Amino acid sequence: MAVTTQQLTQWKQQGRAIVALTAWDYAIAQLLDLAAVDLILVGDSLAVVLGYETTLPITLDEMIHHAKAVRRGVKNALVVVDLPFLTYQESISQAMHSAGRVLKETGAQAVKLEGGYPAMVETITRLVQSGIPVMGHVGLTPQSIHQLGLRQQGKTQEAGERIFNEAIALEQAGVFAIVLEHIPTRLALQITQKLRIPTIGIGAGSSCDGQVLVTSDILGLSEKQPPFAKVYTNLRETITNAVQDYAVEVRERQFPK
Repeated sequence: MAVTTQQLTQWKQQGRAIVALTAWDYAIAQLLDLAAVDLILVGDSLAVVLGYETTLPITLDEMIHHAKAVRRGVKNALVVVDLPFLTYQESISQAMHSAGRVLKETGAQAVKLEGGYPAMVETITRLVQSGIPVMGHVGLTPQSIHQLGLRQQGKTQEAGERIFNEAIALEQAGVFAIVLEHIPTRLALQITQKLRIPTIGIGAGSSCDGQVLVTSDILGLSEKQPPFAKVYTNLRETITNAVQDYAVEVRERQFPK
């Protein structure tokens, strides 16, 4: 049975943890879905997969292109797509156009927007009122890398209160879930206990209602691992060894036999 946004809230109430990972192509999306991942995020971390140093250069057209491939590989998981940098911050109408394109052209069920400041809360309120499911994202927001860096957020009392209040405002705006990225465990616990909607943590401790990681990180494909990721296998080494073995057999005319 296909996962819905309403089901995520039910799972929070039942204490059932939510499993989320990222995908950018048909093959990986299909495998994640077969492995019963609940939520698949077509993240703007796609930019890093395409060789950029940050998430900022990725375009809406590129996100839509990859999200279409992901959606074709998924039968059960909830598919959420990141709106990339400067495709929703300028105005409510810009956000509406970008989010509408994603849902119409990809078949994904929801979009994710970063930030919980007043203007973003207003934008999300309008999107939700228009029937567009939105996932929120507070704490470390990668699209603000030049302002925030990649360090943990919410460590001071003032910063923690700001993130806490942003999460409440986003729930009131109508988001169906919130990503809490790279914030102290205690702060994530406080937010999770306060909200009726599920929290999805990434580098925010074990108290969140679910967890998300970048799939290339857990598979050992990434050149650099974030401090909060866990590597479950080393596909960089496996793939490199396989290709080297193939190259040797071709050069020594052992393949094909």
